[in-house]
Amino acid sequence: MLRLVRNRRRLLRRVAAIAFVVVVFVIVLPRVADYRDVWDVVKGLDAESILVLVVATIANLATFGPPLMSVLPGLGYWRSFVVTQASTASTYIAPGGAAVGIAAMLVLLRRWGFRTSAVGLAVALTGLWNQLAVLGFPAVALALLTLTGGKNPLLQTVAVIGFSIFAAAVVAFAVTLASDRFAQRVGGWLHRLAQWGYRIARRGPVGWTAEAVVEFRARTAELLSRRWHGLTLATLAGQLTVFGVLLASLRTLGVSGGEVSLIEAFAAWSLIRLLGSLPITPGGIGVIEVGLTTLLVGFGGSQAEVVAAVLVYRFLTIVPTLVLGLVLGPTIRRRPVLSTPEG
Repeated sequence: MLRLVRNRRRLLRRVAAIAFVVVVFVIVLPRVADYRDVWDVVKGLDAESILVLVVATIANLATFGPPLMSVLPGLGYWRSFVVTQASTASTYIAPGGAAVGIAAMLVLLRRWGFRTSAVGLAVALTGLWNQLAVLGFPAVALALLTLTGGKNPLLQTVAVIGFSIFAAAVVAFAVTLASDRFAQRVGGWLHRLAQWGYRIARRGPVGWTAEAVVEFRARTAELLSRRWHGLTLATLAGQLTVFGVLLASLRTLGVSGGEVSLIEAFAAWSLIRLLGSLPITPGGIGVIEVGLTTLLVGFGGSQAEVVAAVLVYRFLTIVPTLVLGLVLGPTIRRRPVLSTPEG
């Protein structure tokens, strides 16, 4: 009975997500700008503009792998590229969002002979660093917007909330790394929480103890002491090249700096990137489009040009990865890595 209720709820969530996406693309966006006008804007792209968009897209794709490389010794660039493309593509086509991507990454890396402990640590750290960047960017955008005399109440609210979570997460993570005793306490809390969840789900006993968190702390501290610089730089590069695709889309499709400045574009992007990370639809489809369009038009962008830029941006940040992931994922075979992975 409990499983039936969960399945119904899951089905209702999927139906609601699909309905939301349909409403956004069939009703909301056409009211902002007629799709015929949007298509006229896109058709106006010249060869130079297309080249700019291609270069921005390639730069974005090229930065997928390095964060994982930095925390998983022995992986190599090509393998990091393949596994990140495949795992990201899975988040767009399979229900479950980020959880599906993480599971896919774990499976693919295990096929190459990496130990589960090393893979789990690498996935956890890259996920944490990405989330910290997403939480921190709105605060940076708010500061830059304020310095240039701009205001946005929604950005201000989200920036304060995001930065508060960011600061709390950094402090908790730093304290956990610095103290075995605190790690033991956190492990105890997590173990009790997991036991409670298992009882609710009527599953067997939890297969780990609080000591696992202490061991995880030791391995994390050792790895980050050597590789936190590379992980941080690679994460920032990966995040900012996504913004680069949006900026290239805006400028090539006629949204000038006089309409939407660089800082305003960054503010809109950072705010919607945070809101789009909520598990409402796969990849934030629908949420990001309507949110970005609303903010960019609010900053002064022309409606048809903004809608065109947002749709092109979303196409370039989703479709290439989806195609590459679906093509490259099945090529992964069970092969040992060339060097012994650490962890």
